[in-house]
Amino acid sequence: MTEAATSDAAHRAVPSETTHRHAHVERPLVPFWISITLAVVLGALTAVQSRVNGQLAAELDDPYTAATISFGSGLLILLVALALWRPGRTGFVKVVAGLRGGRIAWWMLLGGLAGAWFVTTQGLSVGVLGVALFTVAIVAGQTIGGIVFDLVGLGPGGRRPLTVMRVVGAVLALVAIGWAVSAQLVHDVPLVLMILPFIAGLGAGWQQAVNGRVKVEAGSALTATVVNFAVGTAALVIVMLVHAASDGWPEALPADPWLYAGGAVGCIFIAGQAMLVRVVGVLLLALCGVAGQLAAALALDLFAPTADRPVDLATVGGTVLALIAVAVASIRWSRHRHVAVDTAGVTSTS
Repeated sequence: MTEAATSDAAHRAVPSETTHRHAHVERPLVPFWISITLAVVLGALTAVQSRVNGQLAAELDDPYTAATISFGSGLLILLVALALWRPGRTGFVKVVAGLRGGRIAWWMLLGGLAGAWFVTTQGLSVGVLGVALFTVAIVAGQTIGGIVFDLVGLGPGGRRPLTVMRVVGAVLALVAIGWAVSAQLVHDVPLVLMILPFIAGLGAGWQQAVNGRVKVEAGSALTATVVNFAVGTAALVIVMLVHAASDGWPEALPADPWLYAGGAVGCIFIAGQAMLVRVVGVLLLALCGVAGQLAAALALDLFAPTADRPVDLATVGGTVLALIAVAVASIRWSRHRHVAVDTAGVTSTS
């Protein structure tokens, strides 16, 4: 090998000052700011689903049946879509091949369990806490989970180091959450009802990461979403049957059609998160969702409240500060670039 060739090989093997390699990262198909905007919209849908599922649970007086209806209706919608969309069906073959090849682990298919817990806490907590307070507890869990899952590289984008802006954004989000919650904690809110959505937020970050891995392996967000809903529905049916055996079934189903929209809304944001997590990472996806969740939740509590409790100034201030946190964490001042390396050894930067 000539000296020039040796030098060239060494240059390719050692990343430059402004470049580091991530095997999972690819060139995004849409501009970064559009991904951020979509993540905010998905966050708003999460708050809407919380209101729908919380009201359904109140009407049924049974959060477990309400959660099962939400997940089950979403699964039915997805199965219809799967029958019409061949790439979604082909994705299952690829997922099986990925399991056999060791590219994904079996537990990455269990994201639906976190989703099942999420919708169950909606039914258990939203009616008492209100959507805003429920949402800030969720956001706290998502923020902490996003930091951890990005650092360990659980998501399809690989490990994402904590930049100064991400750290500042995460800290601001947590401060915002504490501020928003502080005023409402003076009302006799059971602590356990705050812990439940916090744990659900941690699970939501994990769910986004593993669903993203399944989506990448399957090559279809529909495949990942069907797996998510199938697992979650199976778990909820078991819980519902156990609960019904001891406490009985709801006396009647509510007539308002909008109470059954939670499953359809869930299909949209689960599929969207599976697509976006590879581009923005778990932490930034969670923080972007903060904007949509808190803004939509605050609007719902202002214009269509479920709890006998006015929205405090601290909740409004905390929501504004959370929006600032998202903006700060979204700033990309670093010059580092992610490089995707395909199987042919050709690199592309993003």
